[in-house]
Amino acid sequence: MAKATEITTDNSLPLVIVNPKSAGGNTRDKWSATASDLRAHFGPFSVAFTKSQGDGIAIAERAAKSGREFIIACGGDGTINEVANGILASGIDAELGVLPSGTGGDLRRTLGMPSGNREAAAALRDGETKRIDVGRVSFKGHNGDDVVRHFLNVSSAGLAADIIERVKSTKVFDWLPLESLRGRANFAVSTLQEVLNLDPVLVRVKFDDDEEHTVQTIAFCIANSRYFGGGMFIAPDAKINDGLLDVVNIGDIGTAKILLNAHTLYRGTHFDLKEVHGKLAKRIEIAPADSSTEIHIETDGELPGRLPAVYDVIPSALRVRVPRK
Repeated sequence: MAKATEITTDNSLPLVIVNPKSAGGNTRDKWSATASDLRAHFGPFSVAFTKSQGDGIAIAERAAKSGREFIIACGGDGTINEVANGILASGIDAELGVLPSGTGGDLRRTLGMPSGNREAAAALRDGETKRIDVGRVSFKGHNGDDVVRHFLNVSSAGLAADIIERVKSTKVFDWLPLESLRGRANFAVSTLQEVLNLDPVLVRVKFDDDEEHTVQTIAFCIANSRYFGGGMFIAPDAKINDGLLDVVNIGDIGTAKILLNAHTLYRGTHFDLKEVHGKLAKRIEIAPADSSTEIHIETDGELPGRLPAVYDVIPSALRVRVPRK
């Protein structure tokens, strides 16, 4: 089932790109039931399964170039990111759909897509097409090469990237029966470990045509949409179609204050803290103040490289199917 090949080759049908490894393999285990719901509440479709990181990009790009007009990502935010990158790389104006099946669901929240298979399938069938902005980031890959990646949710430098890196190696709660519980528990433990060893860093930042200046940060976030980290309401005022990126900087805040105010990140009230600042921009340049300091970045929950990085927004770059209001 997990071959990166299409089961049906009729290009007139929507293509569902499935990441069977998402949600800890739960997507693979429940695919038969998911496919049944999708056929019943959406209609006929083709399907392709990924087998390794990057497959979603290649499959989506190939599908768009071959004439697929509607390409649906079935998986978490990382899978959606890959499919979107593939569509954008193709240069073809194919439409993106989201069939949620991961543990994060951050883009689903922003788009208002239901989490249940039947409801999501119906929304994909009866929904409307909207154009959304896409964030673009140029940075240094792990091998020191220059990389360009698009993102739909949030890209960040500092604490969030460190937490995600630790999450990917944390297996403390793998005995829990539900993937959603495992994910939240491992994320909580990883967050606590990183926060307890927290050290703010200095970065050089330039917004649009402003002068470059140095800021202290533990987490520097560039948001195209509102959520990241599996439900953190990091950019409550972000609009996914306003042609702007919402910048959120969490400055030098002590460990105790972070722990006491962690709930504000889920409520979107963290701007009440004096250490948290926001700004709107179309272009952001960010680099370590000390060039010998290595600061990793994350984009839509993945860890593609490190600073320095240049962010910009591509207005109305992607067509997406959303529930009809």
